[in-house]
Amino acid sequence: MWQLPGAEAEAKYFGELLKVQPLIGDAASETAVVSRMQNARIIHLATHGLLEAESLYKRSTLSAIALGPSEAEDGFLNVRGTMRMKLGAELAVLSACDTGRGKISGDGVIGLSRGYIAAGVPSIVVSLWPVSDQATKDLMASFHQEMLAGANKAAALRAAMLETRKKFPAANAWAPFTIYGYPH
Repeated sequence: MWQLPGAEAEAKYFGELLKVQPLIGDAASETAVVSRMQNARIIHLATHGLLEAESLYKRSTLSAIALGPSEAEDGFLNVRGTMRMKLGAELAVLSACDTGRGKISGDGVIGLSRGYIAAGVPSIVVSLWPVSDQATKDLMASFHQEMLAGANKAAALRAAMLETRKKFPAANAWAPFTIYGYPH
C-alpha cells in the first residue's frame, strides 16, 4: 500500500488531543484495531479506503478499511466484519477514500457506513470520493478541535470544511466528508 504521511500525522495528532496511544504502522493490525474499537468512545481510522461496489458475490460488502495483517486476519476490515461487532462508540470517523460510497438501495447506502451503524454506532463521518492526504489531515484536526470546543458533530464538520477551504480552495479537497446517522 502507498504511504500516507498525512494520515499518520492525523493519527498522532488525534492521539495527543484525546490522550490516547494511536495505533500506527505495524501496531495497526486488524486484530489490534478491532480490539481497541470494542471500548472506544470515538473510533477514528485514518488509512486507505477500498471501494468494492461491484462484486460477483454481494455488492458493497467487500468494501474495506485497510489495516495491518496479522496471523489471524488479512488486514482488511470490511462491512461484514464490522456488522458482526457490538460497538459502543458515539462516533466513527473513516478518514479514507470512498468510505461513504456503496450500493444505493431503498434503505440508503449499503457500504462501509452500514457496518458501523449496524454495530451500534449512531453517527459516522465518511468520504464520498477519493480524498487528499494533506487536506484531510487538516480537516480532521479542525473537526476534532471544534468538537472538543463543544460543537455538535454536524457543526464541527461544517466549521472544519470552512477552515480547510481557506488553505485548500478546491472543493474536492475540503468537501468530501459527510455525516450519516445521528449528527448531534
